[in-house]
Amino acid sequence: MPSPEAQRIRTVFAMNPVHLPRLFPPRLMERLRRTADVDPGVVVRDPTGAAGTAVAGRLAGAEVLITGWGCPHLGAWAAAAAPRLRAVLHAAGSVRALVGEELWERGVAVSSAAAANALPVAEYTLGMILLTGKDAFALRERFRATGAPLSPADTAGVGNHGRRVGVIGASRVGRRLLELLRPFDFEVLLHDPYVSDAEAAGLGAAPLALEELLRRSDIVTLHAPDLPETRRLLDGPRLALIRDGGVLINTSRGALVDHDALTRELVSGRLRAVLDVTEPEPLPAGSPLHTLPNVFLTPHIAGSLGNELERLGLTVVEELERLAAGLPPDHLVRRADLARVA
Repeated sequence: MPSPEAQRIRTVFAMNPVHLPRLFPPRLMERLRRTADVDPGVVVRDPTGAAGTAVAGRLAGAEVLITGWGCPHLGAWAAAAAPRLRAVLHAAGSVRALVGEELWERGVAVSSAAAANALPVAEYTLGMILLTGKDAFALRERFRATGAPLSPADTAGVGNHGRRVGVIGASRVGRRLLELLRPFDFEVLLHDPYVSDAEAAGLGAAPLALEELLRRSDIVTLHAPDLPETRRLLDGPRLALIRDGGVLINTSRGALVDHDALTRELVSGRLRAVLDVTEPEPLPAGSPLHTLPNVFLTPHIAGSLGNELERLGLTVVEELERLAAGLPPDHLVRRADLARVA
């Protein structure tokens, strides 16, 4: 009878080891090791240093790679070092820059925890929509400076009743955000060229062309992938379509916005912004966006952080359990989709 070790799936971690205890805290690591023959002390970080080490030996028999932030690009070296590899389970979001042609050509299954990572991004965005609708950041600064109570005139344009929220991109994050917006008294607009009018209605949003969405929205939130066709999607002329006092929220990628044009709009005070991502990232120390009162700037925190990382690890454990049961991954990434997903 084969030993329990022989029945488990030979697995190797490939990431920056600092993430392991957060992705797989003890109880989750224990569950993982019931399915995986894996050594947390052996982690692929630098493929050029793998030869002749314990890493090389583990890779030679590996059926599954569990990858994460800090994983080297899985190109020809990975195909050669892991001839038995049949799956890559990514404990993070995008795999577009991670998996090389050699593994796709060999038919290695690729899974991503992007759906799990979308949840905190959507939650962060919802929070920012609600707070900016109440003008919470500006009113906080006013109260700090004066200590004076607000008069009705001070809050005439404040509130979330009937606020128009324009969502650009029905990505995983965009779709989760649309779900979260349903209980609130918003008018929700959507632009996504891959979503039909009927599907948009099913998501609870009114489908619009991009320019019309920008004109009509009080708050615009970006959830499109960073692709050649989406670079500078919001350029100067399009930013100019957003109404005076409107809010731009970006938790997607800084490259989707013309940084110089946005800076001009923000310096003028015409627009407000919540920016969790920028271009470049981080911004240089002298950027006016660091100190503008109409800009709420955060250091790329919308995605999974702290205890939220365990959700990504759990996704990977569940995927490995599916493989052990002879089932395909539940969060399979299809090579054909890479051209239009993050």
